[in-house]
Order: sequence, then C-alpha cells, then structure tokens
Amino acid sequence: MIQQNTIKSWAEDDRPREKMMLKGRAALSDAELIAILIGSGTRELSAVQLSQQILAKAENSLTKLSKFSIDQLMTFKGIGEAKAISIFASMEIARRRDVARESKKLKITSSKDAFNSLRAEFFDLPHEEFYILLLNRANEVVAKQQISRGGISGTISDGKIIFGYALEKKASAIILAHNHPSGRLKPSEADKRLTKELIAFGKMIQLDILDHLIFSDNNYLSFADEGLM
Repeated sequence: MIQQNTIKSWAEDDRPREKMMLKGRAALSDAELIAILIGSGTRELSAVQLSQQILAKAENSLTKLSKFSIDQLMTFKGIGEAKAISIFASMEIARRRDVARESKKLKITSSKDAFNSLRAEFFDLPHEEFYILLLNRANEVVAKQQISRGGISGTISDGKIIFGYALEKKASAIILAHNHPSGRLKPSEADKRLTKELIAFGKMIQLDILDHLIFSDNNYLSFADEGLM
C-alpha cells in the first residue's frame, strides 16, 4: 500500500504536517506553513483556509505579513493571542536568520555594503528606526547599534548617544542609517541638518561620519553617493 494514501485520504487541506514529513518542506505552500504554526482553524475554516485568509489580507506577501502586529493578527477570527504570537515569532526568527548571515565581520567599501549590512534590520518595519554602523580603521563593522525607535513619521536621534556608543567600542568611523516606512527616499531637511551636525562634531573628536543611508524595504539613498555629506 502506498504510504501517502494511508493518511485518511489527505483530508483537511492535505494535512500540512504529514505532507511536510512525507514530501519535504519545499512541497508546502506559504499558507500550509502558517497552518502548521497555528495548528487549528475555526468551525467554518480549516487551519489552511484561515491561513489563506490571513495571507490574502497581506496581499499574499510574506514581507507584508511580517509587518503585521500581534494585535492586527488577532483581528482574524480564530487567531487568539497564542496563535498570533506564534506567527509573529516565526517572522522574527526569519529576520534574525537574515541578521546572522550578516554577522561575520564585513568590510565596508561602498554604500551598497552598508545597505547589505543593515538591510535585515529595516526590512519589515512599519515605523522609523535609527541605527549606526561602527567601523574600525580597516572599515570593518565592529558593531551595529539601534539608536532610537519612533513612529511612522519620525524618530529622535541623539548625538550624545551615537558618539557614546562609538567611543565605547573604540570605533574609528560611523555610518548613520534610518528608514522611511513610506518608501520615499528623499531626505528631509531634518535629516540633512542632523547629518551636518554629527559630521561637525565628529571632526572635533576625530571620528568620521562616512555616510548616512535612508532605507526603504528594497532600496536606499546614500548621502555620500548623492554629494550631501
């Protein structure tokens, strides 16, 4: 007897757990993978159908789903706090895996290198955050540090905190970075003013600001490349 046909004729949307065991992870759709996380559906919907509903709200994009908060996930009938946290945690694991891939000491030779080093930090954020890359004399990344976390339209970046981290890590140079959740990469006047102030103070203590990057999910603007430093 063929084993695949012994699992109750693959009822309830082909039973994603059993399907993974028998056919491997690549055989499962995104909805089936999420169904494994949530475990069960509702009286009206199977776990797979409920997962399809959630994905449809995210335009069938895992990237957009990763932006959903726990509260947003809980708006779906059948998704309580525990299931919402399971989905949210899985997205965070995926993000941390991307960060781990970049954890080896990276030498920054261009704005693209800096973008790749910080891309995972900004990839799925619905709000603004400000980070710095701290570099040694060989332009290798010695640390990444979140400076602030804000709202949709802005975040506060304190120069004392930025240079405090740089001095603590004995950095030789800094790269500034923040994201625009709107996807618009044009720097604001506040962005330009902050950059000039930090460059001026850095010169006083012989700590160079090499660049300031503005991120969207898939692209970036470099102040250095654009002659804005």
